[in-house]
Amino acid sequence: MSSFSRKDFLKSSALASLGIGSSVLSGKSSSLLDRISQAKGEAKNIIFMVSDGMSSGTLTLGDLVKRRQYGEATNWLELYDSTERPYHRGLMDMASLDSPVTDSAAAASSWGAGQRINNGAINMSPDGRRHKPIAEIFRDAGKKTGLVTTTRLTHATPAGFAANVPDRGMEDTIAMQYLQREFDLLMGGGARHFAPADRDDGKDLFAGFRAKGYDVIREKANLPNASRQKLLGVFSDSHLPYTIDRQNNAALASTVPTLAEMTQTALKQFNGAQNGFLLQVEGGRVDHAAHGNDAAGLIYDQIEFDEAVGVALDFASGREDTLLIITTDHGNANPAVNGTGDRYTDSGSNLDNIQQFTHSNDWILSGLDANSSVEDIRDRVKTATNLGITRQQAIMLLKSLNGELTTVYEAKNSPKAVLGSILANYLSINWLGTVHTSDYVELAVLGPGIEQMDNFTRNTDLFEMMVALAGVEKYASN
Repeated sequence: MSSFSRKDFLKSSALASLGIGSSVLSGKSSSLLDRISQAKGEAKNIIFMVSDGMSSGTLTLGDLVKRRQYGEATNWLELYDSTERPYHRGLMDMASLDSPVTDSAAAASSWGAGQRINNGAINMSPDGRRHKPIAEIFRDAGKKTGLVTTTRLTHATPAGFAANVPDRGMEDTIAMQYLQREFDLLMGGGARHFAPADRDDGKDLFAGFRAKGYDVIREKANLPNASRQKLLGVFSDSHLPYTIDRQNNAALASTVPTLAEMTQTALKQFNGAQNGFLLQVEGGRVDHAAHGNDAAGLIYDQIEFDEAVGVALDFASGREDTLLIITTDHGNANPAVNGTGDRYTDSGSNLDNIQQFTHSNDWILSGLDANSSVEDIRDRVKTATNLGITRQQAIMLLKSLNGELTTVYEAKNSPKAVLGSILANYLSINWLGTVHTSDYVELAVLGPGIEQMDNFTRNTDLFEMMVALAGVEKYASN
């Protein structure tokens, strides 16, 4: 998606990661924009879906477990296997301005404002310049705008489409910007950044949204009753629970909606919007599970994200006015099924042990500390996984909880990493590390303009493509 040769494209990507970026919508020659000129304005609606922190191994794990446990492929992989629905598939370079390894804030900003910026910032250049985020552009063009996530609404990925802060940690400020900018629909977690008792300034943002005509919903049961054109749904104080924990806790299951249910609600709200809409949907806890080397948290949240993909595919089916983008912002920990047993024949049966799990590793560790006994550890792991880990394995986890364990790769000393490594012996799922990686990421696109896309994409090009295909370029300036 560049006017340069492949060699020059890669060179320019490397230069951009050192701080030599190009401007957006400022007269830059772009063969992509030239090629999609005939399709400009054809994307009335845009749905942008992000499985945050999804390595290619995570995509594989979700599909393998869904096939083995539920007897069906993931919607994402079924799309790749389909000859009935035209789509574009490629890889995307997600480097930030200051590193080949991006964080979620810089990644979302590359899509949300068409600029590579430093890790940690949201739509703000190092010199303090504010870049108008895409949700503001679409709002000013008269389109509906929405953010749906399993993280806090004020977290990096949703904020990358809608906010401007020099530091992603300024979540109270991000919540205030949402109120001031009046996007049409917001659903996820993060009540602590809207409630007066939790905000540093004591302001009641829930009351502020109600005063501006929003339905403010705090429980899943009230979602079907949303009657106003604007909706704020906040279902947890912080992030929404992992899917595996919600599914096995009746109270959570009755109060917290799934990502697919929130996506369905959003598309129902936006369907028929006269001027169309922009909707970002994030499966954000996939990333958190990867950081924690948490196989059950990762796999079942990836499957839940895929259920939301199915909702979006159903909405886009038969429509020529909807651009659907399905991707991730970076790899994380790079999990994979490892070969186990003679000729690797034990790998499948070990992977199937995940079907016995009822809780995430976060749940396991939340009940343990440095004062836990070896038997406490074994019992809690057994409750969550139905696996009987050995005393020696429990001792290793206890040493990690006490800060006494030293591994060759120091990042793997943490209790989360140690527990993940212990369970790898029973699942054949192991991890590269505990942090983001520089992988070129999966990109799948359906809708107007896809036949003009290249197989290797620079992250910022998606912003230019969305703005051009929606025909809203004139609203892109600050």
